[in-house]
Amino acid sequence: MYIKITNGAPENYTIGQLRRDNPNTSFPKSIPYSILETFGVYTYTQESQPSIDEKTQKLEDGGFVQDENGNWLKTWNITEKTPEELAEWIESKKQQVRSQRDMLISQTDYLALSDNTLSTEMSAYRQALRDITTQEGFPESVSWPTKPE
Repeated sequence: MYIKITNGAPENYTIGQLRRDNPNTSFPKSIPYSILETFGVYTYTQESQPSIDEKTQKLEDGGFVQDENGNWLKTWNITEKTPEELAEWIESKKQQVRSQRDMLISQTDYLALSDNTLSTEMSAYRQALRDITTQEGFPESVSWPTKPE
């Protein structure tokens, strides 16, 4: 992974871009760091992605910084979600749970055809699935019912 320093600002860069930007220069297959540096191109290390609370936080590109040894590092920033982003996250989570519920119900639909009689256990299971959205903690904490045999 490479960056190029342009007007003092680092930006993502590739060896392919270096070759295209310098069509009259013959580069070896593996370009030594000393040659890359003459073109303002440097390698960088990506900082490990920190863990976040996906509900309330978001992870953003923190840009590039140099450490005390002059090595480049790509960093992360953790920011709090806006009320709108939080509402979108909750709505997305609700939709995920509903989709899972709908899929589980559809897997038992054949048992509820007019020429079949649902067992009490299966009827209770299907009702518990339909009631998922009324559980306390929905959509973040859902207790899924166990499908009867």
